[in-house]
Amino acid sequence: MDTDTGLLLLRLLAGLLFAAHGVQKVSFLLGGSGLAGGTEEFRHDGFRGGALTALAAGAGQIGSGLLLAAGALTPLAAAGTIGVMTVALTVKWPNGLWVQHDGYEYPLVLIGIATTLTLTGPGRLSADHALGLPHWPAWSAAAALAAGVAGGLAVRALLHRPPTPKAPPRSP
Repeated sequence: MDTDTGLLLLRLLAGLLFAAHGVQKVSFLLGGSGLAGGTEEFRHDGFRGGALTALAAGAGQIGSGLLLAAGALTPLAAAGTIGVMTVALTVKWPNGLWVQHDGYEYPLVLIGIATTLTLTGPGRLSADHALGLPHWPAWSAAAALAAGVAGGLAVRALLHRPPTPKAPPRSP
């Protein structure tokens, strides 16, 4: 039972924080800046799509986070989490690993947690178990990781604008 309690605590911590982060992207709840603030954050990071991009990211975080917290459809929840965090990792990559320099440490940890929860399964204290879903096979973790990374990289390729080079100042 200790393992199941540990998995429950890990799922609740990671899943609810991830969902709350999505709520912040699209509302003023939990210290968020509203949809306009989420939109501006994505524009600042070089993404097209405006409010639609912020809504999609926020909805992905809320949905994946809640599924992860509940231990419901764990590989799907993991793939969603990994996808959104892959996009975040690519944005923060130039800043290095550590979060105090706006690095990719947090996205990497969430990718690791989501992958691990798919490998271990969500435990007996989960919606998957309550619904009688079998323990997900080990290949589902690899599939969730591959689908999440591929989806995140596709979003990055489709929606991110490369920075425009600054023109050198003209001489008079």
